[in-house]
Amino acid sequence: MLYQTKLKQIAMSTVIAELINKEDIRNYKIIDAPESHVSELRYKLQSAVRLGNEFKSKSVITFNTTSGPKRVETTVWMLTDSYLQLKNGIMIPLSSLLDLDY
Repeated sequence: MLYQTKLKQIAMSTVIAELINKEDIRNYKIIDAPESHVSELRYKLQSAVRLGNEFKSKSVITFNTTSGPKRVETTVWMLTDSYLQLKNGIMIPLSSLLDLDY
């Protein structure tokens, strides 16, 4: 089981995603990731909110769109059961997340 988890982590880290500006997220149709990573990323999601609110630190969010994976470097403001909220009311569905780093 540990071996499978490690392979999944390697696969997630090798996803090639185009870096876009936060303001451009609205130009893409966000879709669910092929496999849900929400439970694996839950701790990182909560940490990203804390880093954003307390330290104004940015996170790198990789998510799935109809035009392929996209990456954005931004501050995470809030986390709900279904979405990450960024500045200016931009919402990214948790179901679309491929990876999160800070």
